[in-house]
Amino acid sequence: MRRVVITGAGTVNPLAQDVEGSFAALSEGRCAIAPLDLPDVERLAIKIGAQVQGWQAEAHFTRSEIALYDRFTQFALVAARQAVAQSGLVFAGDLAARSGVVLGTAGGGLTTQDDSYRTVYAEGKNRVHPFVVPRLMHNSAAAQISIAHDLQGPGFSVATACASSNHAMGLAFQMVRSGMAPVMLTGGAEAMLCFGGLKAWEGLRVMSPDGCRPFSANRNGMVMGEGAAVYVFEDHDHARARGAPVLAEVIGFAMGSDASDIVMPLPEGAARVMRAALADAGLPPDAVGYINAHGTGTAANDRSEVAAIRQVFGDHADRLLVSSTKSMHGHLIGAAGGVELLACLLALQGTVAPTISHQIADPECALDVVANVARRAEIEVVMSNAFAFGGMNAVLLLRRP
Repeated sequence: MRRVVITGAGTVNPLAQDVEGSFAALSEGRCAIAPLDLPDVERLAIKIGAQVQGWQAEAHFTRSEIALYDRFTQFALVAARQAVAQSGLVFAGDLAARSGVVLGTAGGGLTTQDDSYRTVYAEGKNRVHPFVVPRLMHNSAAAQISIAHDLQGPGFSVATACASSNHAMGLAFQMVRSGMAPVMLTGGAEAMLCFGGLKAWEGLRVMSPDGCRPFSANRNGMVMGEGAAVYVFEDHDHARARGAPVLAEVIGFAMGSDASDIVMPLPEGAARVMRAALADAGLPPDAVGYINAHGTGTAANDRSEVAAIRQVFGDHADRLLVSSTKSMHGHLIGAAGGVELLACLLALQGTVAPTISHQIADPECALDVVANVARRAEIEVVMSNAFAFGGMNAVLLLRRP
């Protein structure tokens, strides 16, 4: 069993279009949630979201490439470029043959799908773009990353709603740890902020019309975001031999299902997976200093997650720092865990990102949620929670290098 380290990170998200800018925004408690700018927004009941502002595909890709890339693929490719550049890796020969990519996404090329439906049904046209299928397929971003970096090893996508990124990163971790691959690019990408995507979520009645307030007694729902984050997971000895920078060590992963309800979370299911992740890392609960919570800002999720944390951590729960950065960048659905792992890396550097917009303490969410202002703290081990619709849960543990 090999040790696994993170040697590169990249991101495009509503807070910033790189890691350094994202760290600054998370440290400052900056909010990227704002009025939406998209076609037919006047027909939506929910008119806010966390969009990637000022995105210019032309600055990153040729016209022929743009014809092949949905928005979620564009985000993923730029994030992967950043991650590989930071890692210093060049994929060739045996390294290229054995390295791969596993990426999480819930919706895939949903913007392409939405535009194509509009073309056929609203505009009455009988033809769509010839590249609709390679743009909208869920594995498009993973495939394009493998092509861009000559990754010939394992390559696939994971779609488990809001836990997609954590499942993808957990599987990548297991592949490197087992020796199947020396390097895996992994994370998540999502671009669901289109008319059809938002209309679908409106139907669930879990969206807030005025902001995301995780763990606050006056929370009233989630706010959707978009973006991507990609990481280089590398065999520790391989990284050490080439003198690579190490951002963190991945030390534990677990996944499991509530097997209970398609939309209502079960505290016992979340608790079971957190315990299993700790067991995988060989750590007691009191080794964890910070949890990046799933923390969607819905009444049911926040209450259930706090109950699960208390089941697992007991008295140590009162000493834990717990925050939900969805309050800043929104809920990136399949990319949520990927972008939220940035907050975990930041915590290992000594800055715990806050839960902003926390206004009223909720007795049912009685934890130290790092309300509104970032905090300096010495953190050795962090946990990242992702609890998805379908009761499919995935938890990662990282350690300071």
